This record gives sequence, C-alpha cells and structure tokens, in this order.
Amino acid sequence: MNTFDRKQHWENIYQNKEMKEFSWYQSKPETSLNFLNDFNLPKTAKIIDVGGGDGFLVDSLLDLGYQDLTVLDISAHAIERAKKRLGDRGKKVKWLISDATNFKPNEKYDFWHDRAVFHFLKDEKDVSSYLKTAKESLNPNAFLLMGTFSEEGPVKCSGIEIKQYTEEALTNLFTDSFKKLNCIRLDHKTPFDTLQNFLFCSFQKI
Repeated sequence: MNTFDRKQHWENIYQNKEMKEFSWYQSKPETSLNFLNDFNLPKTAKIIDVGGGDGFLVDSLLDLGYQDLTVLDISAHAIERAKKRLGDRGKKVKWLISDATNFKPNEKYDFWHDRAVFHFLKDEKDVSSYLKTAKESLNPNAFLLMGTFSEEGPVKCSGIEIKQYTEEALTNLFTDSFKKLNCIRLDHKTPFDTLQNFLFCSFQKI
C-alpha cells in the first residue's frame, strides 16, 4: 500500500489549480476578521496563519496595519503564489514552509489562526503533535481560532477524507490549556455555488 505524501499532494494542487478553483476561496475572510476584531489585539501582536496558503487573510491583516505576520503552509507553491500576489507588501510577512504537525516555531505568538487545516488531520499522532505545538507556541492569554467542517459539513475535501467536529468534540481537545470564548456555525458558499457547513471556535490560552 502506498503511503500518502501530504506535502506532494498539496504541491500538486497548488501547482495545477487557480485560486477560484479551490472550494475554500474567499475574497475577504469576514468570519476570521470578525473574530479578530473581538480579540482587540494591538497592531504589534504576533499573528500566525496556519495553512494560510495563498489565501487573503494576510492581505486584510496588512490593510489593517498589523506589523508582525507569519504565514505557514506545507506547500512552497502556495507560498510563492501569495508572495507574487502581494509584491513588495509580501516582504513585510514571514513565510514558512512546513507541515503543521512537525512545525517547530522559534518564536511565540499572540494569535494562532487556522481555517480548514486541522480537519485534514485524522491520525491521532498528527492531532496530538499539532495540539502540542499550538499550545507551546502561544504566549499567555493568546488567542486561537479554529475553523473546521462541522458534522453537517463535507466528509472529503481536495481528494482527502477529513474529520468532522462538533462544538463539544473540538472544545474538549483544548480544555487543558485554553478557555472557550465563542463558537459559531455557518455555511461557506464555494465558488461552485455549493455550501459547506463550518464550525468556528475561538479560545484563549490560560
């Protein structure tokens, strides 16, 4: 049986598809920005977008004046696409190429953002590794926002089976180090006019 190569899978996808061909495409990530607004972070806050790819959150954060931004993605092609789109503005961003399950940060963050990476992790070791990194790489009182498919969302995305989450199941993973702040469910409309039901939960490190 062939071993699934997660990095190669995502490199192929970002090499062969345009942004608007991705189901997760958003011209402006309103939900993430609304949560961020609730956190009332200073413009000097250290923010990391995990699995940011060539998504537009970083554009919005730059527009808002945030000064210490990191984008992490497993795909070098995704990072290059984002850097090309941003041009000179991209020089203000720290770009990291790594699998989130074996990411070794060299600094601590005030806000960890993940929209639709975590639900791709089905192996318990991968989940545990991700959670350990997230907990250890955040400053005291830092915020974490997790967006996953809900139990009413898709069971596959980009050719990969995902793990659906309920509010209770997602919250239970973080209770030892975080307090839950808010959870919402919403439908994301894809570029193909289909709906994907997401669960977004915000947490604060304790």
